[in-house]
Amino acid sequence: MRTPRSRLLLAGLIACTLAGRTLRGAEPEAPGALQTDPSGWMDIQPAPDLKGWTRVPIPPTNHLGRAQWHVEGDHLICDGDGGHDMLRWDRELGDAIFHTEFRFAPTTNRNYNSGLFIRNSADGGIWHQAQLTANGGYLFGNTLVQGRLQRIKLNPTERRMKPPGEWNTMELTAQGKKLSVRFNGFVTCTYDECEVPRGYIACESEGYRIEFRNLKVKELK
Repeated sequence: MRTPRSRLLLAGLIACTLAGRTLRGAEPEAPGALQTDPSGWMDIQPAPDLKGWTRVPIPPTNHLGRAQWHVEGDHLICDGDGGHDMLRWDRELGDAIFHTEFRFAPTTNRNYNSGLFIRNSADGGIWHQAQLTANGGYLFGNTLVQGRLQRIKLNPTERRMKPPGEWNTMELTAQGKKLSVRFNGFVTCTYDECEVPRGYIACESEGYRIEFRNLKVKELK
């Protein structure tokens, strides 16, 4: 039987644990690369005609569905009802940071998801994606491992996705062999053995409406 003193100690430990979780969840967002060094960025927000961007089916052997990407004001919108594809920026990059903000439409479906890509091949056969899911996302892809195509998946260290309707910020960085994901101010995933030195960035459609804004790229020397 626990004594009154032991019960008080246990209650205190539980309270401290819950308080720690609350404080961790309430941590302010740390500034990202765009905030800490705003120089050298290219604005790649698509024009209404989507010039300079190309839809690519996922997987590459599939056929494209109906046109589902359009621009309203300063928002790039994917309707999410035109099949599985990616909207690829048509400039190959080496070391770079890809910055964007995104939000899902309000929904009760917890299976909603999308993704952001970096160092993809032009046809999407090789890809590295920061998956955007209700629980915060992860980094995975089909990449070269010792020269052979192989699936990788890395779980996030932080779960930072905000509820549908709220804006999230993500920065994908590729530098040397390292890929990293900064999600709402926190580095949530890294991959240190990327053998693909160059590739394309893209946004994903996977059956759910999603909006993107403030798309920017910074090449790293």
